[in-house]
Amino acid sequence: MAINYDTTRPIYEQIIDYILKKLASGEFSAGSKLPSQREMAKVLSVNPNTVQRAYREMEIKDLVETRRGLGTFVTESEDKIEEIRVEMAEELVENFIEEARALGFTEKEIEKMLAEKFKEFEGGNTDGA
Repeated sequence: MAINYDTTRPIYEQIIDYILKKLASGEFSAGSKLPSQREMAKVLSVNPNTVQRAYREMEIKDLVETRRGLGTFVTESEDKIEEIRVEMAEELVENFIEEARALGFTEKEIEKMLAEKFKEFEGGNTDGA
């Protein structure tokens, strides 16, 4: 596990994003136990207090639950996990469109670019979708 830290954002927020990506991708599943705060701090080379803050912020948002003596567990709500996945995907799309527009691309050019990329991905798709 590694994070390329962005100096413009607090590290605890970047740790939350890192965990949410793992959650959205299915690497951390609903109800699964997260690494302990000390383990996560060691792996990410950060202060355990930073991981503690990230876990606490996620708990406030009902993304994780801390069980005394057992550890921290991902929410068991599949709906919440799907909501996270959708929000993250929407944010990626919005950022892409904003960046493409900043480069001077029109809506039609962006649509064409995306259509071409989808065709490329369809050609390399092996799961039958």
